[in-house]
Amino acid sequence: MPLESIRSLLQPDLAATDKLMTGTLSEIPLIQQLTQHIFAAGGKRIRPLLTLLTANAFGHIDQQHISLAAAIELIHTATLLHDDVVDNSTLRRGNQTANGIWGNEASVLVGDYLYSRAFQLVVALKNQEILGIFAEATNLIAEGEIMQLANCHDPDITEEAYYDVIQRKTAKLFEVAAHTGAVLTNPTSDQTAAIKHYGISLGTAYQLIDDAMDYHSSASEMGKNTGDDLADGKPTLPLIHALRHAPSSEADILRDAIRTGSRENLDAILGVIESTGAIKYTAAAAEKQIQQALASLTIIPNSPYRQGLHDLAQFVIARTY
Repeated sequence: MPLESIRSLLQPDLAATDKLMTGTLSEIPLIQQLTQHIFAAGGKRIRPLLTLLTANAFGHIDQQHISLAAAIELIHTATLLHDDVVDNSTLRRGNQTANGIWGNEASVLVGDYLYSRAFQLVVALKNQEILGIFAEATNLIAEGEIMQLANCHDPDITEEAYYDVIQRKTAKLFEVAAHTGAVLTNPTSDQTAAIKHYGISLGTAYQLIDDAMDYHSSASEMGKNTGDDLADGKPTLPLIHALRHAPSSEADILRDAIRTGSRENLDAILGVIESTGAIKYTAAAAEKQIQQALASLTIIPNSPYRQGLHDLAQFVIARTY
C-alpha cells in the first residue's frame, strides 16, 4: 500500500509530530478525554504527511516542519469536531462522534481550543509568511463551511458553486500543508506555484472521492453512514450530476430528498445515481485533478520524498476509506 510506504519513509517525523500534537495539550480532563477519543480513532493523517513530504522534498533540515505538520492536523481535527456538531453526525471513522458522547458544547469548545493551540505552534516559528498563510487559510475554510451550510437543502446548486465550497473547506488546507512545507526552504516562485497547485488539486480530488463514497461504500468502509450527505441536505457532485441527467420523475425524487434531508427513498436515489453514471462522473473529475497534481511535481527535485508525493496522489484516487 502506498500509504504504508510513505509512513515508513517518514516514521521519525511522524512520531515527532504525534508527540508534539498530543504531548503539549492542556491537562484539563475534558480536553484530554475528548482529544484522546479522536486520536485513538486513528485517521489517515494525509495533511501532516503532505507537509512532511514537501519539507523533505525541498531539503528542509531542522524541526520546524514538525510544528507545521502538528498544527495542520490540529486544525483539521478542530474542523471535524465542528462539522460533526453542525451535521448532527453520530459516526466518525467507525466510532461514536465526540459530540455524541460529550455533547455539542464540549465538542465546539475543544475544537476552538485545538484551533488556538495550532496557532500557538505556528506563531512560535516566528515566520510572518507562514503565519499569514495560516491566517488566510483558516478564514477561507470558515467561509467554505458557511457557504456549504447556506447551500444545504438547495437542489439548484451548480457545479461551480459546489467546487467553490470544496476548494475552500477541504482543498485549501491541503494547499497550505504543501505550501508551508516548501516555504521553510525558500523555493523558487515556479516551485511555490507548482506545490500549491499540487496541494489544492490533491485536496479537491480527495473531497470528490469522499463525496462519491457516500453513495457507494458501506458504513464499515467509510466509517460513517451511507447517505449522510443526503441526510444533511448537501447537494454534492454525484447528486448534482444525477439531477442534471435523470428523467424528470426521478429528478423530482432527488430534489425532494435534498430539500427535506430524508433517506426515506435512499434505495431509489442510489438507483438514480447509478443509472446516470454519477459515481463514474465524480471519479473521473477526481482523476483529472490527480493528473494535474502529478504534472505539478515535475519541477520538484527528484527524491524518495517526491516519489512519496506521487504515491500519495495515487492513494487518494484509489482509496476506499
